[in-house]
Amino acid sequence: MTGTVLPDRRAVLSRRVRLLVAATITYNVIEAIVAITAGTVASSTALIGFGLDSVIEVASAAAVAWQFSGSDPEARERTALKVIAVSFFALAAYVTVESVRGLLGADPAEHSGVGIALAAVSLVVMPFLSLAQRRAGRELGSASAVADSKQTLLCTYLSGVLLAGLLLNSLFGWSWADPVVALVIAAVAVKEGREAWRGDACC
Repeated sequence: MTGTVLPDRRAVLSRRVRLLVAATITYNVIEAIVAITAGTVASSTALIGFGLDSVIEVASAAAVAWQFSGSDPEARERTALKVIAVSFFALAAYVTVESVRGLLGADPAEHSGVGIALAAVSLVVMPFLSLAQRRAGRELGSASAVADSKQTLLCTYLSGVLLAGLLLNSLFGWSWADPVVALVIAAVAVKEGREAWRGDACC
């Protein structure tokens, strides 16, 4: 963290980060329950994967919440960054495996109106949460808060991919569309995970 932020401003930003993290955790818990349930009903690996991504995001946000719950958040930042980095790698691994399974024709998904609605809502909500946390994290000089905001932003990309995949599958039967684009998301997750592991997230 940088020492240029005045103590009063630092306290305000720390509270803001805690509130944003709490909002992210709450939304992702709901998102995970809805996505995994809808994915199970529709036999959609993309929806189930999206729900599991939400679980990973909760772990990432919880790491930041743990960091800022202490009297000296700076001392906990390195550990929080490691947790966030591992969550990125876990997400990339899962998306890659499920994408390959999808391309090989495993478990073709049925139409899911609930899944389409969930992806559309997440596509609107997640960018605002990510932007607010990134701004607060950068001003505060917290690499972990910025890294977690990138995790939230990645959920936005996944929401877009999921929405496109569900729509293309429902409208045209193009079951290959989602796994192909999801592989790109996996590559981005690896990049962000490496940055978090090195502590470069603020840069």
